[in-house]
Amino acid sequence: METFAIETQFIPLASLLKLLNLTESGGMAKIAIEEGRVTVNGVTETRKRRKITRGDRVCIDGHCVEIT
Repeated sequence: METFAIETQFIPLASLLKLLNLTESGGMAKIAIEEGRVTVNGVTETRKRRKITRGDRVCIDGHCVEIT
């Protein structure tokens, strides 16, 4: 599993997906979230602006990233 370090308190979920190139664009990130393809800590997440913090595990289409 890949890890990604953030230097702020949190990052919005859609922004994280775009930043890590897990989606082609911010718009595609929002669509993936709306379609239920994204999980945070094992739970399907549908909030685009969900605050992702250290210790969270984000997965999309079988690719997972742990936030440190």
